[in-house]
Formats: sequence, C-alpha cells, structure tokens
Amino acid sequence: MKAVLEVRDLCRTYVVNKRQNHVLRNVSFTVNEGEMVAVMGPSGSGKSTLLYTVSGMDRMTSGKVDFCGRDISSLSEDELAELRLDDMGFIFQQMYMLKNLTVLDNIILPAVKSRRNKASRREKTERGRELMHKLGIADIADNDINEVSGGQLQRACICRSMMNRPKMLFADEPTGALNRTSSEEVMAELAKLNEEGTTIMLVTHDAKVAAKCTRVLFIVDGNIKGEFGIDRAEPLRDRERALNNWLMEMGW
Repeated sequence: MKAVLEVRDLCRTYVVNKRQNHVLRNVSFTVNEGEMVAVMGPSGSGKSTLLYTVSGMDRMTSGKVDFCGRDISSLSEDELAELRLDDMGFIFQQMYMLKNLTVLDNIILPAVKSRRNKASRREKTERGRELMHKLGIADIADNDINEVSGGQLQRACICRSMMNRPKMLFADEPTGALNRTSSEEVMAELAKLNEEGTTIMLVTHDAKVAAKCTRVLFIVDGNIKGEFGIDRAEPLRDRERALNNWLMEMGW
C-alpha cells in the first residue's frame, strides 16, 4: 500500500518564558493511501499540534515529514502554501468562511486561487455545484453563510476542501461544534469520501467519531502510546464498544 504521509522522529518544542515545552516527542507513524486515521488523546496531549505540524501549518523542531515524496521541512513558506492549497484539504471545528461571499463562492475559492488548477471559472463553479449536490446541500449554493445551519456549513467546508482534488484531507475536531445529528451526518459524508478513496487524518475526542475511521492513534504527552485497527465491516456499535474498551486500557 502506498504511503501518503510518513512521519519519523517528529519533535515540536515551544519556548515560553525561556522554558522549553516539548509538545511532540519523537513521533513516528505512516498514513497509507485510502486510510482514515483518527488521532485521540487527553486535552493538551499534542493532537492538534501534530495535525498542524505534519500538514505544514506549523514548523517542526526536528524530525522528518514526507508528504507524497516531498520532505516538507525543505520547502519555503510559498512552496508550503502551494502544497496545502493544491494537495491538501482542511476542515476545522470553527467553520471559517468569508462573510461577503455566498456559500458556493466560498467553496470554489481554493480552485480560483490555485495556479495549478487550469480549469475555467465555469468548470470550477460546476465542480463546486457537483460537490454540493453530492453532500446534499445544493439548495444553499446562493445563500449567505449566516443563512445556513452549522451542519450545512460544515458540509460546505468539506466541499471546499475537495475542490482541488487533494491527496489527503486533514480535519481538526470537524464535528466539535455540531449537535449529535449534524455530527453523524458530517461523519457519514467523510466516511463516504474515504470509501471512495480519499485519505483522511482527523483529530477527535469523540469515540463515536473515531469508530467510523480505519485506525486510531492514541497520543499522550506528545508521544504515540498505541494504535488500534478498526474493521468497518463490523457493526458500528461493536466498533464503538471495542474502541472504548481499548481507550480505557490506554488510560482514557
């Protein structure tokens, strides 16, 4: 199986008041093509820092991160920005969108800004509408972002993340700001994208969310303490039970 993301001996240290804070300590793991990997752990364990560092949003202190054959530590800020725009997709807990644009215009913005995407504006708009139809929100294309629900807005963020056909999606607590119904709907869409071939890495504190993934990494104090494989052929309730039992063994 082809590796999309290879992380070796990754460290991230911040200096606060002249004291070193080792947020990530010699982290190593691989995400293969087609996987959906969840990162779990206690608050302050380094989950989000790990996501931001391996995706190039934050600079590593030491170690190596290889994304599709490119060592991201060797890239300039402009090269990193281009990599994130064209080859990565991002979904966050807070649904950042421009208030002066419609939902559709927000969705197609990454494609409009991309220098690699040579499609016409009409083709980009058509792709945006196709993604919205796929995720069941085609009827809100011309709405302002304050005229739609949180669940609809997060699905719009998923559409935006897919505009440039990224090699991998990174999601930081993508259901954290949603109610249970909207959370389940958003996770169903992410799982569907993964089953269609999109590689995903997400941070979550919710075992119900993680149980829809194919593998879970458990991080404590900046170290990965274990990983748990999930067979999505099993009933969801059984997956949740097995994952919760494992998390308790890990000290969750």
